Amino acid sequence: MKKIVIGLVAIAALAMFLVVAKPSQHNNNQTDKAEVITRLQDAHGLAVDRSDPSKVYIATHTGLLALVDDNEFVRVSEARDDYMGFSAHPSDASIFYTSGHPSRGGNIGFQKSTDGGKTWTKVSDGVDGPVDFHSMTVSQTNPNIIYGTYKGQLQRSINEGKDWELVQSAPAGIYTLSTSPDDENVVYAGTANGLQVSDDKGNTWRNLGLDGTIASVAVSPDDSKKIVAYVVDTGLIKTSDGGKSWQAVGGYSGDLIMHIAYDTQNSDAVYAINQSLEIFKTTDGATTWNKVR
Repeated sequence: MKKIVIGLVAIAALAMFLVVAKPSQHNNNQTDKAEVITRLQDAHGLAVDRSDPSKVYIATHTGLLALVDDNEFVRVSEARDDYMGFSAHPSDASIFYTSGHPSRGGNIGFQKSTDGGKTWTKVSDGVDGPVDFHSMTVSQTNPNIIYGTYKGQLQRSINEGKDWELVQSAPAGIYTLSTSPDDENVVYAGTANGLQVSDDKGNTWRNLGLDGTIASVAVSPDDSKKIVAYVVDTGLIKTSDGGKSWQAVGGYSGDLIMHIAYDTQNSDAVYAINQSLEIFKTTDGATTWNKVR
């Protein structure tokens, strides 16, 4: 989309990042009068609101957006930072974590919001930072435990991001991270060499019976044996026995899926966003999928 800048010559590269906005008429306390975005430009993270599943959060190059009622995108805050890493607190709907690049350039480090993404406070730089975590996850069991990848290395915090350490034994080529709802020691890594799992906070790893490049993975908030993943050149698959067996998922034939997110109030409902920035949803435990946006 082109944008005319009066009196100045616009930098051509910026045209890729502009969106058209109009006032929202949606009657919702959080999104009322919010800026409505007509289309997505990219997506680096996905999370269903813990208290109101009618809102699905999407981290983008120009801030945090929310998909409301599977219909319209609204801007959550005025911040236009590039959130390359994004995770939601497992139980508190008002808390989010991000990393990436500020709109003015450089790296953000690790930051936190306590007001649903409206404002952000820097927590730390991470190791060799300020970091720019491209994949990030918060433990579903213990939110003090957070993982992020920067410059090809996995970092771990056990005090909600205040301090970080390198996980020296982590597998190479991590694209996506997830955690268990049952055990704070368990972390999953989707890598270029399959789905890896650690039972000791990342100190040792083993393959979970899934080879290939894992672009995205999510673990059910109710049952750690239920996992959905997208394997490049294979497609969307799931397991209900903790990885002993995997089944192809029907009803999805779209582009590579970048992010998957469960509804914590209803684990049969799962969202996914693909490289074409199409958003799909299942309400039957990942058996069938429908495009919602």
